[in-house]
Amino acid sequence: MKLVVGLGNPGAKYEGTRHNVGFAAVDLLAKRHVVQWEAAPRGAPGLIGRWRAADVVLAKPLTFMNLSGDAIVPLLHFYKIEVPDLIVAVDDVNLEAGRVRIRSEGSAGGHNGLKSIIASLGTDRFSRLRLGVGGGAQRNLSPHVLGRFSADEEAVIDAAIVRAVDAMEVFVADGVVAAMNQYNRKDDKTAEDN
Repeated sequence: MKLVVGLGNPGAKYEGTRHNVGFAAVDLLAKRHVVQWEAAPRGAPGLIGRWRAADVVLAKPLTFMNLSGDAIVPLLHFYKIEVPDLIVAVDDVNLEAGRVRIRSEGSAGGHNGLKSIIASLGTDRFSRLRLGVGGGAQRNLSPHVLGRFSADEEAVIDAAIVRAVDAMEVFVADGVVAAMNQYNRKDDKTAEDN
């Protein structure tokens, strides 16, 4: 069994923001495989969906970004899923908008959601799929990540979310190395570049 998590902030106020591209990715994955969202078991703070054909649990923590680990660890325990079978989709200000990068481990890179997961798990050795939202050179990132995409960015981000979902499907079927080999290419282009 695998756990596929998308990070974001709950509530209508945050829908469509850069910080919520992780939610958008797992929502699209759920839609593709006709997965219905429901409350997480045993009061874990989040929503889950069962992609039964692939033996996968999809999850959206509803803890706000900086407490994401509080929702993920209980799900790993409840479903008896090992950390190598976890992948987390998350926004990344250090990648140009539209880029998709997969890593099997690594630092939080300044991302509060990843910091929370690392602290809760006690390790940084879990897979993460980073969706570039740009803006990393800014001093105060909060307005940027909590802001919405411009009209010019929307097509690029929509295409990146589709690629992210494709990559998550490869992770589920063939593992993180296969997903990295297929989606961490130097010729990875945004829709705008093509």
